[in-house]
Amino acid sequence: MILDTAIKAQLEQYLQLLENDVLLKVSAGTDKFSRDMTALVEEISAMSSRITVEHADLERTPSFSVNRPGQDTGVVFAGIPLGHEFTSLVLALLQVSGRAPKVEQKVIDQIQSIQGSYHFDSYISLSCQNCPEVVQGLNLMSILNPNITHTMIDGAVYKAEVESKDIMAVPTVFLNGESFGSGRMTLEELLAKLGSAPDASEFANKEPYDVLVVGGGPAGASAAIYAARKGIRTGIVAERFGGQVMDTLSIENFISVKKTDGPKFAASLEEHVKEYDIDVMNLQRAKKLEKKDFFELELENGAVLKGKTIILSTGARWRNIGVPGEEEFKNKGVAYCPHCDGPLFAGKDVAVIGGGNSGVEAAIDLAGIVNHVTVLEYNSELKADSVLQDRLRSLPNATVITNARTQEITGTEKVNGISYLDLQTGNVNHIELAGVFVQIGLVPNTDWLGDLVERTQHGEIVIDQRGATNVSGVFGAGDCTNIPYKQIIISMGSGATASLSAFDHLIRSKVPVLV
Repeated sequence: MILDTAIKAQLEQYLQLLENDVLLKVSAGTDKFSRDMTALVEEISAMSSRITVEHADLERTPSFSVNRPGQDTGVVFAGIPLGHEFTSLVLALLQVSGRAPKVEQKVIDQIQSIQGSYHFDSYISLSCQNCPEVVQGLNLMSILNPNITHTMIDGAVYKAEVESKDIMAVPTVFLNGESFGSGRMTLEELLAKLGSAPDASEFANKEPYDVLVVGGGPAGASAAIYAARKGIRTGIVAERFGGQVMDTLSIENFISVKKTDGPKFAASLEEHVKEYDIDVMNLQRAKKLEKKDFFELELENGAVLKGKTIILSTGARWRNIGVPGEEEFKNKGVAYCPHCDGPLFAGKDVAVIGGGNSGVEAAIDLAGIVNHVTVLEYNSELKADSVLQDRLRSLPNATVITNARTQEITGTEKVNGISYLDLQTGNVNHIELAGVFVQIGLVPNTDWLGDLVERTQHGEIVIDQRGATNVSGVFGAGDCTNIPYKQIIISMGSGATASLSAFDHLIRSKVPVLV
């Protein structure tokens, strides 16, 4: 039995929602992956009279496709979609059966209007929390548009194929045999990369907002909800709704929620925001903010939005090490997510740059997968909690090097090593390895603001206890500000504070609010 009792019970409930018959075409050999995949498919088929199984010759073995009887949808799983991909399998079964997807009609219209022939291959890892959104987006596009097909490929099953294409990060997507994109991509982002995205004309003639929130992470979502609850005109602009939370594997310190993962948490945020009359403008990057009669926010696509107050909640991103080779070998051995990309380095030697909690936790995780992991720390000692340090030092395949300043990440087509300066001896040493994981903290997404608001030397927006900046009517919240602790729960509180302060500013201003 492939499915455990709990998952099987959950799946049985989902399969009751099938609206029409589903045909699973299976291409299997005699290897263990084929046997396990066949067992999974047969187990699922036995749970619903609407599901039948047929053996076929597909492009890859082992693999299986999810179809309507008499009509191939182009949805193929080359591997065993369990782990993080189990939801992708469930959604494919439901949507192929005719169950309506939970996306806006305008997105469905965008997908169905795509012309041309598109075949996507997505290379994933079952331990990757970023992969399912890409898989589910491409599956849905295949189901809704007969010109589109998609195959999910488990890198652990197709190691030779992954290595032949030099894939060293997941998810990695190929379109018609050519590289298309890498990393987490929402359905809207996938459509945008195909040229189907909102342009500046869709933002023309929008009335000024009472509160315009810039950033769609926990702080921005909280700020928008608090503003909307006051009954005032609220808009939120986000480059990627959910922000950096989307890249978080496990959340266990959000009080009242024992455990969840980042993508699930972000989806809940977005769902909550959409319960209110909030104008959500996703996949839009802010370019410039100016103070005129209103505050004017220029977007990268050329559109200009106006707000009577602004809440800046643009969050932060992974800090780059800034040495030769880092940019050249991104996704070719240089990585930032050990949970996602770690399995691609199974049995190989890797390094982790950074000795804080993130770096040491990454090294501990990687040690269970790779041949050997080396931690490089600039300071004379690690900064991680002592319990993590003790765990790391107990591992037989982990080495810690302190007083090490990274000089260069070396390689040709992909990473083959790292050079570092020993700050005690002055010697430059080189380590041969296949991958480098950078874990040296965060940098705020505030470069685009210029000199409009006061920022610290690290780029953080300076705010007071009410979330106010040095510019009247502009407020800040979350990880892009100088609040001392970068935590989800603190960001959400700061978003609420900034929103309440913005409302207080509005009711004391001379210009009436726009309800």
